[in-house]
Amino acid sequence: MTGTLDRVTDFALNLSAHEMPDSAKEAAALMMLDTMGILIASGPMEAGVIARDTAALLYASTDAAFSVPMMFDGRPVSMAGAAYAAATQTDNLDGHDGYNPTKGHIGVVVLPALVSLGAHCPELSGPEALAAVVTGYEIAGRSGLSLHASVSDYHSSGAWNALGVVAMAARMRKHTPDQFRQALGIAEYHGPRSQMMREIANPTMLHDGSGWGAMVGISSAILAERGFTGAPAITIEDAGTASFWDDLCQFWQVEHQYVKPYPICRWAHAAIDGVRAVMMENDLAHDQIRSIHINSFQEAACLYAGMPSTTSQAQYSLPFAVAVQAIHGRIGVEHIAGSGLSDPVVAELVSRIHVLEDARHTVRFPQGRWADVTLKSTDGRVFESGDIHARGGPEAPLSRGDVIAKYIEFAAPVVGMGRADAIRATILGWVEPSSRLSDLMPFVFDP
Repeated sequence: MTGTLDRVTDFALNLSAHEMPDSAKEAAALMMLDTMGILIASGPMEAGVIARDTAALLYASTDAAFSVPMMFDGRPVSMAGAAYAAATQTDNLDGHDGYNPTKGHIGVVVLPALVSLGAHCPELSGPEALAAVVTGYEIAGRSGLSLHASVSDYHSSGAWNALGVVAMAARMRKHTPDQFRQALGIAEYHGPRSQMMREIANPTMLHDGSGWGAMVGISSAILAERGFTGAPAITIEDAGTASFWDDLCQFWQVEHQYVKPYPICRWAHAAIDGVRAVMMENDLAHDQIRSIHINSFQEAACLYAGMPSTTSQAQYSLPFAVAVQAIHGRIGVEHIAGSGLSDPVVAELVSRIHVLEDARHTVRFPQGRWADVTLKSTDGRVFESGDIHARGGPEAPLSRGDVIAKYIEFAAPVVGMGRADAIRATILGWVEPSSRLSDLMPFVFDP
């Protein structure tokens, strides 16, 4: 094994919860709560229903030791099937966390993997569950950086977050170092290296490939557990990737995720924030807006330009998201689905929103998500936002209270306030030594 692989293996399999910083575990708990809110809210949406029904049809297990009920559904499927369904469902409501340098998402697979694997770890303490979460974030994030550096295409998160799932499975199922190595190699080989800009150009339920990333990760771990072998993972074992792993145990990526204020592709968030700020600072109503001009980075300017006809298009549309925020003062599930897609007031404002690429914003991507907004009012006034960086990341973080409020906003309408609050208390309570991962299961396995 290479020196880097030795370090990664020791980190994933041997580093205990008390050796990890409290700040990392607290961040992990908050990220799991945020992701849970999106997972719950996405349950009734079409993509989630299809994913769960398909898992029930195709991805069941003949062995109870490898089965688990699907979250907020109850039908038993395989661990891989349950993780696939939950991650696909969550991926289709674009409000889950992400990591700027990877241009992608981690929590979307970590929470489904934690619950699917954790159903068979009833004695796992809350802190050790959070240690598994931290492991998933740290391995996935660095795998993403390494993989992006090795290929020319910008590929989906499932291509690399699958390796974070492998690390969680290896830790929770007590794999040997060789089993872990083989599982990493299997997952890297089979991870969906989907061309992400194809999905941006034509938004569908494919989103970021994370459903397949979750399935590949757990499947790879079980294959390796049973003796299947894989090619060495070049993202870890190639000598040219060592720099991406040098800060393992020194810099904790889990503490630097962004949390989305809106269930919209984050490439649109700076523009949304810019319009929001201008309107609030100048006490403007949407019917006072004549036009909105937005400058942003190249990828943001490539987002869907027209009035969306599907939920997938709505989540990848910058003008639509800006119009919804301007008119309603928020962006909720009801705005990106159903009748929200045919709101004539939103459609009319979308026609007066113009988006262009600006090179100064493009060069700051992916480390930042920048835009500037010029808003012209019906009475001839001109308002400029200046350069705006999207809220929610390390540069402009949401408060703990904001994240909790977001969770409640998304979860309570679906499962009720009492159940939502019990889930909140349980997840945030995992930092306590007396807590158990299994404390969560009664709240998530019933429909």
